Amino acid sequence: MKQIQVLLIEDNPGDTELTRQALAASKLSIELTALDDGEKALKYLKKETPYQKAEKPDLVLLDLNLPKLAGGEVLREIKTDNALRSIPVVVLTSSEEETEISKCYAEGANCYIVKPVDFNSFITIVNLIEEFWFSVVKLETGGKKAQKKK
Repeated sequence: MKQIQVLLIEDNPGDTELTRQALAASKLSIELTALDDGEKALKYLKKETPYQKAEKPDLVLLDLNLPKLAGGEVLREIKTDNALRSIPVVVLTSSEEETEISKCYAEGANCYIVKPVDFNSFITIVNLIEEFWFSVVKLETGGKKAQKKK
């Protein structure tokens, strides 16, 4: 049994904390790694310094509005890299622009969710993401099953 690895790429500390709280309440054993810019995220995913010991995430939650390297670029890099493309990427962002949504799907996003503005709705959305990706969808896990919290 292994912990579920979730990589959150989000530069807003408030949204990061809300996501952390929502996942901490899960019945599943989820380890959340949060990075606040696109460059750090790609270094983490490619296990470059200082992230050589990083575990491959089971799911990426990606904001589009990031410093250094935009979320769209991060998405493109993930989905064009043979070692990373199988990782599901959930775009979780504030943009409701149709062109942005279409572009993300064209780049390989597995789903696109507009962040709700109020606390309870945000928590609900994160809980629904967790439920769908870890209880409904069958993910590639390398033969290991996710464990429930004790």
